[in-house]
Amino acid sequence: MRIDILTIFPGMFEPILNESIVKRAQAKGKVKILVHDLRDYTTDKHRKVDDRPFGGGSGMLMTPQPIFDAVRKIKSKIKSKRSKIILLCPQGKKLTQGIAKKLAKDKHLILICGHYEGVDERVRKNLADEEISIGDYVLTGGELPAMVLVDSLVRLIPGVLGDKFSLNFESFEGNLLEYPHYTRPADFRGMKVPCQETIRKSLSGENLRP
Repeated sequence: MRIDILTIFPGMFEPILNESIVKRAQAKGKVKILVHDLRDYTTDKHRKVDDRPFGGGSGMLMTPQPIFDAVRKIKSKIKSKRSKIILLCPQGKKLTQGIAKKLAKDKHLILICGHYEGVDERVRKNLADEEISIGDYVLTGGELPAMVLVDSLVRLIPGVLGDKFSLNFESFEGNLLEYPHYTRPADFRGMKVPCQETIRKSLSGENLRP
């Protein structure tokens, strides 16, 4: 799998991409993640990627030119007809485990991180294949949602996790949350691990009150 990320703050991704499972997945060759600075694609001599909205209004909008040109150049290099372009924005579908599992099957994703007051509407209408949000709250930009999306996808790629069966028992599989977990010691400062029968009843729902 290949993931290309378009952003005006590429440095934000370094800590995420160089740690934990995402780092190991790249080292194994299971995924290739490239971060592109949109300022490298602008034709503006001052490397501007934003402008005032038509008709007035507060804030600035990301202009379409750098985004369109970046996508075109990336697609021309890999010559993939199966690239999927995703715009991270508040108007998008809320990210779920089901959506993550579906996207994890794609071979190439291009993630567009919005910023400021958003992006020119022509990007959404004429370039993006899908729009995704990670929740009903306001963030500074699409960088954090892109990180969340990448993390949720990479761990689903076959061969990334050490125990492939662990995916079958995670939260949100079968619309359920994961069961309680305990480790040693069995008695920690007076807080004891429940006996197996108690755990069995909890999992079966026998201990649930009406």
